[in-house]
Amino acid sequence: MPNVDKLIPQGRGLAAALLKRATTLELDWAQRCGGGLDATDSQGRALHLALPPGSVLRGGDVLVAEDGSLIRVRAAAEPVLQVSACAEHGSPVDLLRTAYLLGARQVAVELQAEGLQLAPDAALAHELRARHLTVVEALAPFEPESGEAARGDHAHAQGSEPGHGQGPVRGKPVGIAVAAAPHRHGPGCGHDHP
Repeated sequence: MPNVDKLIPQGRGLAAALLKRATTLELDWAQRCGGGLDATDSQGRALHLALPPGSVLRGGDVLVAEDGSLIRVRAAAEPVLQVSACAEHGSPVDLLRTAYLLGARQVAVELQAEGLQLAPDAALAHELRARHLTVVEALAPFEPESGEAARGDHAHAQGSEPGHGQGPVRGKPVGIAVAAAPHRHGPGCGHDHP
């Protein structure tokens, strides 16, 4: 059973021909959030994942076995809750507020253009429905956001700051437009005026 101890995020820098020959390893979210795991790839080969503790695998990542073979990670379909704004009783702002509150409670959430996706939790599903959100049980790949999104590549309006840009931003963009409140200048607005 070969050890797998190298990770190439999203297979960056690898030729398409190499990626095409790679076997696949389909894992659910819990399996992709650990350093050690015994698993079987798409060709039936037993593998031992010996990644550093705290390693998180994402769909599309590529692993390298000690024999030099490549294994592409696929996010397995698993039970999830899909949460969206209620068209009759709610608004997209309800969904944004909920994402913020779930993040504050450290609930693993995947942001999607049409809504949120999270691990099944009956009590949480009831609470979300009480907030006039639509909650549907489904089977789907689960790729929740992680702290790396906050540490990933990004630039500020004034340019990049030291210490930024160490890694990729993961996840998917959220396509919900939110209108900002008009800004009023004057005493107490919170910034200096020229």
